[in-house]
Amino acid sequence: MEGAIRRPDAPNHFMVLKPINKRIVVRLSDGSKLAETMNAMRVLEAGKTLYDPIVYLPMEDVLMPLTKQVNKTHCPLKGDASYFSLESRHETLSDLAWSYEQPFDFSQDIKGLIAFYPNKVIIEEHPL
Repeated sequence: MEGAIRRPDAPNHFMVLKPINKRIVVRLSDGSKLAETMNAMRVLEAGKTLYDPIVYLPMEDVLMPLTKQVNKTHCPLKGDASYFSLESRHETLSDLAWSYEQPFDFSQDIKGLIAFYPNKVIIEEHPL
């Protein structure tokens, strides 16, 4: 697949980043705007299975302060993921988002991007 970022040791595990030519707004369930960008990417990943596409956006386009959690996971394609929570007046939303802050050299295209769990937020796509 043209433009795919592949694991050097397992080329069948790959991802493709595609720019989203729309304005992306991420909201909490109460309607509060958590992030907004016109520079989002859709990440399509295939490994043991074909994963659901994920929207990643620049970390600087997040409008509310997130708290970095201590837990991490490892992806052999991307590196170590850091997780983030949001503390609001009423609750703490744990594991709300993740980011690969120091991705592998071959996966640098995702550095500085963050993704939100689509089952914990509302992700809207608006025409430019």
